[in-house]
Amino acid sequence: MTAHRALVRRTALAVTAGAAALVLAACGSDSGSGGHDMGSMESDSSPTATASAKAGGHNGTDVDFSKEMIQHHRQAVDMAELAADRASSQEVKDLATKVKEAQDPEIKTMSGWLTSWGEDVPEAMSADMDHDMSSAMPGMMSGKDMDKLENASGAEFDTMFLTMMVEHHEGAVEMAETEKADGEYGPAKKLADDVVTAQTAEIKQMNKMLGKS
Repeated sequence: MTAHRALVRRTALAVTAGAAALVLAACGSDSGSGGHDMGSMESDSSPTATASAKAGGHNGTDVDFSKEMIQHHRQAVDMAELAADRASSQEVKDLATKVKEAQDPEIKTMSGWLTSWGEDVPEAMSADMDHDMSSAMPGMMSGKDMDKLENASGAEFDTMFLTMMVEHHEGAVEMAETEKADGEYGPAKKLADDVVTAQTAEIKQMNKMLGKS
């Protein structure tokens, strides 16, 4: 009888231990599953975080600045290329070269930002777009203005180019100041600051060439 009770007791303990082991195993499995789920969530979210970090924080002002300044710079480059052919003054030609060499790389830089943000790089302006663009962005020349510049030559061209480029630069400075105040993306704000510094200096230079200061 005593031996029988001992056997029963041992059997009960074994069953209890087995049940406990099963519970622990189940808890371990749940915990592992939960850990896997958390890992999955972290894994799922990490590409977004990585992409965000790669692109850098930016806002609508950064996007608008980049898109509009690309178009603004393109027109300045067009004007500079005209000056390289039409200007009579070497000083004007040198200034035009300086404008082109500064703004061509900035167009590429801003295009790269837009691509990294999943935004479209604006197409080159067509004749149909010209009026809308010139009225939407400060300092932009109209199609008629560009035609006049293209048809001018000699000293008349030099004066017309400098007068238009002063206005064009003033518009660029205005746009850049808006980016500096309201933008979020550090490199864009830095480029805007560079635009303000460089083009303000060129405005003073061109006004001097025009005999205005």
